[in-house]
Amino acid sequence: MLGAVAGAAVVAATVVPLDRPGLGWPLATLVATAALVTAARAKSTPAATAAPAAPADATATAPAPAESGGDAAGVARPDATGAPGRAARLAWTAATIALVSVGYVRAAGWLFALCLLAAVVTGALAVVGARTPLGMLAAVALTPAAPFRALPWAVRGARRVGPAASTLRRALATGAASVGLLLVFGLLLASADAVFADLLTGALPEVGVGGAVGWLFRVALVGGGLLGAAYLVIAPADLDRLRVAPARSVRRLEWAVPLALLDALFAAFVLVQLAVLFGGSAHVLRTAGLSYAQYARGGFWQLLAVSALTLLVIAGAARWAPRTTRADRVLVRVLLGTLTALSLVVVASALYRMQVYADAYGATRLRLVVAAVELWLGALFVLVGVAVLLLRAGRLPVLVVGTAVLALLGLAAVNPDRLIAERNVDRHRQTGRIDVSYLSGLSADAVPALTRLPEPLRSCALRDLAGTLPADGAWTANLGRATARDLLAAGPIGAPAVDCGNR
Repeated sequence: MLGAVAGAAVVAATVVPLDRPGLGWPLATLVATAALVTAARAKSTPAATAAPAAPADATATAPAPAESGGDAAGVARPDATGAPGRAARLAWTAATIALVSVGYVRAAGWLFALCLLAAVVTGALAVVGARTPLGMLAAVALTPAAPFRALPWAVRGARRVGPAASTLRRALATGAASVGLLLVFGLLLASADAVFADLLTGALPEVGVGGAVGWLFRVALVGGGLLGAAYLVIAPADLDRLRVAPARSVRRLEWAVPLALLDALFAAFVLVQLAVLFGGSAHVLRTAGLSYAQYARGGFWQLLAVSALTLLVIAGAARWAPRTTRADRVLVRVLLGTLTALSLVVVASALYRMQVYADAYGATRLRLVVAAVELWLGALFVLVGVAVLLLRAGRLPVLVVGTAVLALLGLAAVNPDRLIAERNVDRHRQTGRIDVSYLSGLSADAVPALTRLPEPLRSCALRDLAGTLPADGAWTANLGRATARDLLAAGPIGAPAVDCGNR
């Protein structure tokens, strides 16, 4: 098992490009996944299950008792080996691979960074398999410390004499022989054909002191992460037993009166918003002489905060409101259901304001991201509404994370930088105004939309993008950058004879 982890670390460190999104990222993720699957299968053997002698130590910081999966029988906790636990882990694994694969499809570095952060969370959940709120938080918190906790276990496993050590030695010998053969024949074939030499040069890592140090750093980083993940896979902690203690219910009036007043406040606000949504420009222009853009800019961020705070209010009311009698349950459904329904109108109002704002000032990354967040909050309100009607919220934490992952993948699917460029190009055709300096700072994903601009604006927008477009090798291959290169080659960029400022 340690041999699989070491081999995966070497391969992943070789193919992953730390400086840009590229094909190496999903390849490294697939290799790491294969190594962890090998570790999961190996935990049923006596040699593997006896190795992590301190799995109970891994749960020593947990506030509740936990079971270890590293006993002599090799039996992990029931929810980690049963169908529900296996299905959840497979789902989180698929989500992790999909998030990292965005690096091959999209060239936008900011989008890939968000996907990587989300992949860290989904990867931790795939390894640990927690499903309760505290269990999921503990899984994310325990994962960074896992490599340090796994070091003593790895040292003991490396020193063990037996079939596993013999297998490791044979694997190392096989690897050394393979590297030697590939090196000799690869050099000969590369010297025989220039095209093959270029392909081989792009596939191999940089050779030199700086390249070697960077490669060793990647091996240590990836290897440590894989070692910690393998440790958690072989000796899983039962984090699902971590639960919040039952809250003491408050009296009916103590929670119903404030919530009813909040419902009334939301209802009054929603009536105003309905007038805005259906009243058109006449209503807005009569509101203190504001324009559409001024009205939108003055309230979107506040409505975004209201949407997020409302979810906290609903969570608190659901926790402390009594549900012992039928009247209590009806009251919970009515008050929380009303607040959830009214909150959806608040979300719609915020989205409408952002749409007006973008039409007036142009689309940007920040405006697109916050609109996506608002859509995600709207989806959460729908899920909360269903949970309130059913009075069941057991699966809500998993759905919250799952919908966040789907929202991020949906954002990647619409190609945000290209969408932003298209919106601004269409706006230029209607109004004649465009921020060329901002558009030239987008990623290569925006090139197909920017080529629609007339000259000299096209050259103004694409000149900086073309100058910063890097050459890709085998592991840095990216569809967004490849498409941009083809378009730029088909239509060369001239030297603008005018100032490329805002227009």
